[in-house]
Amino acid sequence: MKPSLAKGTRDFTAQEVSRRKYIINVLQNNFELFGFQPLETPSFENLSTLTGKYGEEGDRLIFKILNSGEYASKVNQEDWDHKNHQKLIPQISDKALRYDLTVPFARFVAMNHGKLTFPYKRYQIQPVWRADRPQKGRFREFYQCDADVVGSESLLQEVDLVQLYLKSFSDLKIPVTIHMNNRKILSGLAEYAGITDKLIEFTVALDKLDKIGKEGVVKELLEREISQESIDKLEFLFNQSDDALENLLQLKEKFAGNEIGLKGVEELEFVLTQSMNLGVDMQNLVFNITLARGLDYYTGAIFEVKADEVAMGSIGGGGRYDNLTEVFGVKNIPGIGVSFGLDRVYLVMEELNLFPEEATTQVEYLFANFGGEGTIEALKMIMQLREKGISAELYPENAKLNKQFTYAEKKGIKNLVFLGEEEIKNGTVTYKNLEAAEQKTVSLEEFLG
Repeated sequence: MKPSLAKGTRDFTAQEVSRRKYIINVLQNNFELFGFQPLETPSFENLSTLTGKYGEEGDRLIFKILNSGEYASKVNQEDWDHKNHQKLIPQISDKALRYDLTVPFARFVAMNHGKLTFPYKRYQIQPVWRADRPQKGRFREFYQCDADVVGSESLLQEVDLVQLYLKSFSDLKIPVTIHMNNRKILSGLAEYAGITDKLIEFTVALDKLDKIGKEGVVKELLEREISQESIDKLEFLFNQSDDALENLLQLKEKFAGNEIGLKGVEELEFVLTQSMNLGVDMQNLVFNITLARGLDYYTGAIFEVKADEVAMGSIGGGGRYDNLTEVFGVKNIPGIGVSFGLDRVYLVMEELNLFPEEATTQVEYLFANFGGEGTIEALKMIMQLREKGISAELYPENAKLNKQFTYAEKKGIKNLVFLGEEEIKNGTVTYKNLEAAEQKTVSLEEFLG
């Protein structure tokens, strides 16, 4: 059998694992600096927990898990013969791999709200799965790094999450732009154009503007039975200026008497103004009126982060989802959260050559194996180095020195250590720095520092 990987998945080499850990450590450190606490949830949930939370398109991308045992024998034969998928799925699958970290988090909050202290701030770094079509920067299995706060309606949370994004990407040296919108503005636009009953169809199409362009969006809106008259009223969406506050002013005029739209403008204006007051450069913060993120659960602010110097989709996103726990029977727990796409962040850093040398795990010392008494002495010294937090290993066989040199070079080990009879007798250590091609003999005390 020829070995192969499942589409949309990857193996990670030592260097890749080390670099991913570097990114995770930066994010984890910032999450904790901002007061978030860690949480982990199971890799799969009840299918009913996940369905209906991601919109029509998202539901199609949920990886279902077949029931164990003789599930096929219990399936209604008529549904099977007619390939009636809607009726078949509940009969053959009642669990699914998690699609994101937000819905499992909402389920956790709903189950434990009596024990939690609100506002409750949590971060979560775990893999998620989507039955998506694999392409550059898009995988079927990938990590999300989320930070959410629930139990507060304060818009200062939005301001704080802007700071969290900017500090984290600054620490990773990635120049980014945060695109922002507000779901209430989108609802206001639907009301303004007289298509309130088509809000989801409108936002799903609008969200694709950067992929399919204006013509593609208009075509999709017409296909979704949105009239040309309504589309004409929304023409201004495709001609926004670079000045966020000027665009908000224009909206205020169009939204006269439109309560929900004006509320969205007011909320976004607050977040932008307060961020500027904290010294955020408006070049890093963009009001993107076409940003919709086609998820059913956002009710307020929407965020999307894009890397400035790499052509790739978003490397982070999130928003406010005031009603998410309500579907689990728990009301009045507002929430807001952001997510960092670890895999895309990795690709951006790789493309821009941003990984520091310490992001790659390397063995500091390889002890050459000469056999005999020297082997035990080398192992004793390796133990002492490891106790000091210095990585070291012994070449396992008494092989030709040339072979041991080659091993060290291929593994990227910095120093090759020689502990022969002469060194043991004199209490010294000889080591060669393979990068600088320099060899030194020093006392045992000096070597162990």
